[in-house]
Amino acid sequence: MAERLERGEAQSDSLSEQAAGNTLALNPLVGLSGRDLMESASILLKAAVNEPAVFAGQWLSFVGELGSIGSGRSDRTQAPGDKRFADGTWKSSAPHRGLLQAYLAWGEAINGFIEKTSLGDVDKARAHLVANIIIDAASPTNNPFSNPTAVRQFLDTGGDSLLRGVKNYLSDLAENGGMPAQVDKSPFKVGVNIAATPGAVVFRNELLEVIQYKPDTPEVRQRPVIITPPQINKFYSLDLSPDKSLVQYLLKSGIQVFCVSWRNPTVREREWGLDTYVAALDEGTDAVREIAGAEDVTMMGACSGGITSAAYAGWLASKGEAKIKNIVSPVCVLDIASANDSAFGSLVTPETMRAAQQASRLRGVLDGQDLARMFAWMRPNDLIWNYWVNNYLLGKQPPAFDILFWNADTTSLPARLHHDYVDMFFTNPFVNANKLTLNGASIDMGRVKLDAYVVAGVTDHITPWKSVYRTAKIYGDETTFVLSNSGHLQSLLNPPANAKASFVAGVAKAPDGERFLAAGEKRSGSWWPHWRDWLFERSGAEVPAPSSLGSNRHPATSAAPGTYVFD
Repeated sequence: MAERLERGEAQSDSLSEQAAGNTLALNPLVGLSGRDLMESASILLKAAVNEPAVFAGQWLSFVGELGSIGSGRSDRTQAPGDKRFADGTWKSSAPHRGLLQAYLAWGEAINGFIEKTSLGDVDKARAHLVANIIIDAASPTNNPFSNPTAVRQFLDTGGDSLLRGVKNYLSDLAENGGMPAQVDKSPFKVGVNIAATPGAVVFRNELLEVIQYKPDTPEVRQRPVIITPPQINKFYSLDLSPDKSLVQYLLKSGIQVFCVSWRNPTVREREWGLDTYVAALDEGTDAVREIAGAEDVTMMGACSGGITSAAYAGWLASKGEAKIKNIVSPVCVLDIASANDSAFGSLVTPETMRAAQQASRLRGVLDGQDLARMFAWMRPNDLIWNYWVNNYLLGKQPPAFDILFWNADTTSLPARLHHDYVDMFFTNPFVNANKLTLNGASIDMGRVKLDAYVVAGVTDHITPWKSVYRTAKIYGDETTFVLSNSGHLQSLLNPPANAKASFVAGVAKAPDGERFLAAGEKRSGSWWPHWRDWLFERSGAEVPAPSSLGSNRHPATSAAPGTYVFD
């Protein structure tokens, strides 16, 4: 039993990591296109033509290595952690072992050639990126005849695995744009067994719905929490299954919880910009304040939802309005210049960013599905070929996992909002005052005086924790900073039952993340109870829980999860 539980936990952790690697809410600021990859491929081809001596030398070295492999003298093996070649046949069978070694030698030869060319650092990085996409695609594990697991599955099932694989392929061709499905969606239904916490829509405007969740305690804290999600995924990442729902945890703790659900824009809404979203969020916040009978709120915005929350807080500060008392900003980078996303670094240039702006302007929206496909090609082994083998060669269904279901439920960004986000790469407005103007008000984060709670994940490669620490510094040296021992999504979905969890907590007085970590206090368990206690001190007195949702001015309408989530 214990072994089965450990295997289940390990599978859940692995699936969470896969979802984190392709989560659009993390960094929707840049949309890349196939043209960017084609330009990178042309760099590689030109290098081969322009430097034939380097190419020939590398080819001869590869041929020599093939001789060692053929004579059985090579000890070449895959990198530790490369799960593609986990089947024991790759070691026990001489033909398979030779094929693996030849494949590894070929990939090493290509990357070695790139390193020996006279290309500049940026062009080398771009060439490596496209070369590795080609190398990964050519893996013998992706071929039904050379993948020993697929051959064994075919024989064991009497060919049925092949028939199931063909059926899966045709289904993905028709329904998933030809990409292997990453999740079996059939077990999940929004509002039934996912995003199913009881509540109701209590405010709706053109851009958003505000959902009020039904209190779960006889008394509640007077100051409510409003969750502001990213605009490029659906809102319910923090309300998945009951065992990992942050919403339900807050409700059971006696906190009033409201959540924004953004509308999925179409081409007709192409002119919605950050100023439009901030104005809509202000209307929603006013409704929450009226319903809860509170002068101000605690606002929580994770990932790019934290960017929207910060912009709103800065806009309020410029107007001298105090509608937000506390701000919570998990896995959010506000100092854009400090982030270095290795997956995209070689493609993110001023030219590609301007081209991305132009592309979304022409189309009217940045389509979430298109962006998901491009993200997948940045990590093809994990996000494409892994599912290619599982779905088609082995004839299995992709995993039925709630986080992956949410991750696939993408939305689009209006062209002007996308333009505003990309501009932040050039202006870095949360560090440089008065570089961002919203509805006539200039944003200066130095004016924002709020109690802040910022969370990062030590293994988060999407919003690197040292950059998230800079977010804490932007909110001030008294900001509470928490460094979780996990990655991006795992940091957010970190319930107290997670026995593997730990975190470092403290105020952000240290000048940088390294010195914070050296001086911080490490604690066992999830950061959720730590945050709950922080909220208790800043959420006002206990008052009787409301007997009904909404108010006379803002009556409850549609049941949670609302209507916009289905757009």
